[in-house]
Amino acid sequence: MVSLVLVSHSAKLGEGLAEILHQMTQGDCKIAVAAGIDDAENPIGTDAVRIMSAIEYVYSPDGVVVLVDLGSAILSAETAIDLLDPEMAQNVVISYAPLVEGAFAAAVSASGGDNLATVLAEADSAAELKRQQEHN
Repeated sequence: MVSLVLVSHSAKLGEGLAEILHQMTQGDCKIAVAAGIDDAENPIGTDAVRIMSAIEYVYSPDGVVVLVDLGSAILSAETAIDLLDPEMAQNVVISYAPLVEGAFAAAVSASGGDNLATVLAEADSAAELKRQQEHN
């Protein structure tokens, strides 16, 4: 089954989103959080090594989708993937979807047993669903 890694600059945001997703999928999808940094005075940020560890923790040969909140999280996620064993890295993709909407779509798709390409496509198209509601 495809797993998810949530990357956020805020530990609270990442943990809260994971809590909702776990409840929604009833634990059918492995989800790890790599959010915030270990600095009590300045906890906002991302850490490539923490992201790499999160990927390794939930890794499945079926793949891992990494969902990110802001631009610099993309750079950290890319670095994390570069740090992985190449065999593992080939099964890890980054979604550029809005974090919350993309994570919801990806979690539903992954918990339903969809493959990596489908889970990524569902995550990446999540913003479109929001746009369609705007016009109703």
